[in-house]
Amino acid sequence: MYNHLLDTFIAAADCGSFTKAAGKLFISPTAVMKQMNTLEAQLDLKLIERTPSGIRLTKAGAVIYQDARFLIDYSRKSLASARAALLAGEHTFCVGTSLLNPAKPFMDLWYRVNQDFPDYKLHLVPFEDDHNGILSEIEKLGDKFDFLIGVCDSRAWLSRCNFLPLGMYRKMIAVPREHRLAGKKLLKLEDLYGETLMMVKRGDSGHNDFLRHELETRHPKIQIEDTPQFYDLSVFNRCAETGNVLLTIECWQDVHPGLVTIPVDWDYQIPYGLLYSLDAPEDVLSFVKAVEKII
Repeated sequence: MYNHLLDTFIAAADCGSFTKAAGKLFISPTAVMKQMNTLEAQLDLKLIERTPSGIRLTKAGAVIYQDARFLIDYSRKSLASARAALLAGEHTFCVGTSLLNPAKPFMDLWYRVNQDFPDYKLHLVPFEDDHNGILSEIEKLGDKFDFLIGVCDSRAWLSRCNFLPLGMYRKMIAVPREHRLAGKKLLKLEDLYGETLMMVKRGDSGHNDFLRHELETRHPKIQIEDTPQFYDLSVFNRCAETGNVLLTIECWQDVHPGLVTIPVDWDYQIPYGLLYSLDAPEDVLSFVKAVEKII
């Protein structure tokens, strides 16, 4: 919406040099000069004076510089508002998606019930699996997105959203590809004796706390190392780097290319399902009811 030559003008003014501005913009100094000449010609104003030590703004240039940042910021906000209005007018369900909480299970549901929502479209909203920020993402249900699909046995998560269980994922073990257990098709708990098992610390997940209790009381030869309360890619990286073994789930088998995920001879599982806001609007609740009918 604004003249993009203003970006070059601001960079040149901030740097006080065409050469320095060129380095900041990853273009040549000649390109910067040509763009400034073009902008001055379009505005019919002298904006910059060349000096032996660099450049400086003219009085007209100082005025344009002061207002340019406002114009750019206002333009971006206007476009964002326009896109939001467009989505709102099209009856859109916004679905969060990330590496550990992908939207594919939601898409599988959508194609089974979308005939009940003929005027609705889907909009995927990416977010980061950052263990420090995941709770703030959950709190954005109803604002940033309408739905998430994910593993949910977290008391912290469940205090911030509604949860419709859809099924269970098997708990499995991930090991680095060069690990002594990497070639096994099925693990027994005795295979983990002498290993350090990475799993979430106690206190937030009933299923994980029960498994930890069983391991600590019946299999003390397995050392346990606490991970952050919520997994992100850093947890999988640490497993690959240290050679430890990692408690994971079947849907995360392809998260890290350096790890092999192996089933275990046990019956431990964890629920996954549909997450939506505590004060969900009527159309979101209608979708939830439609899903309930098919499960």
